[in-house]
Amino acid sequence: MLIPEDDSVRLLSQILEGFNYEKLYKAYSSTGRKPAVEPRTLFKVLTYAYMNNIYTSRKIETACRRDINFMWLLHGQSSPDHSTIARFRKNYLGDAMEDLFFQMVKYLHSQGEVQFENLFVDGTKIEASANRYTFVWKKAVNKNEAKMYEKIKTCLDELNQTYMTAFTVSKKSTVEDLQEVLAYLKEKQKSEGMEFVYGTGKRKSQLQRFMERFQEFKERQEQYDIHNQLFEERNSYSKTDTDATFMHMKDDHMRNAFFVLFKKGDENHYEKVDINAD
Repeated sequence: MLIPEDDSVRLLSQILEGFNYEKLYKAYSSTGRKPAVEPRTLFKVLTYAYMNNIYTSRKIETACRRDINFMWLLHGQSSPDHSTIARFRKNYLGDAMEDLFFQMVKYLHSQGEVQFENLFVDGTKIEASANRYTFVWKKAVNKNEAKMYEKIKTCLDELNQTYMTAFTVSKKSTVEDLQEVLAYLKEKQKSEGMEFVYGTGKRKSQLQRFMERFQEFKERQEQYDIHNQLFEERNSYSKTDTDATFMHMKDDHMRNAFFVLFKKGDENHYEKVDINAD
């Protein structure tokens, strides 16, 4: 009688009463002692506690003993102690949690309370297998790639002058252009029957030097292409965890650089996962 008819606890109890708790009850053994508090009731108590920003098992236990709303949810059942609440969350609720909250979302959608138009991502921390020494930086890759491109053009000019060819290179098709050059050099080696030499004291021919330099250019460009593909819109990524991104945050009051490791989640949302810098 002390609880108003329009109190949120009555509405919550009415909604949760219509849920299917089959998965939750399956977590309990069919033999042995009957639970002191019905799992359905304990789930109501836990949900109502979270609604009121009560999260620790000891505070929930206190609320069940002193708050009439929690007492009303228990419907005369004995108040659960903190161990019962903690055991319920850890051992029994885990397998059924996703199903129960899915039923909640479906119910809210059927009542027009949820439109499925917005996606909300929480701040769950995810451990990343990465640290600052495994990161590849976009600025450094672009700088080295530009330097190598100039070396490729210089080497191509030398090749064209030596063999009277007209090879060119483009930034959009660097790998394909280098493959064409290498194919020409391999065919020339084959036609001349030239054997390449290796080791100390061996003098390499001009053709072999061209072959090795362009082969190195090609392999490095392929690696740069992989880096650029993994960067997407980021400025860095980790070699051991390509979803991780290293971000420079604001300096602290002592002007020390502060870095935080983030991992990309759904809808281009970044979640803080680890700190690996002084």
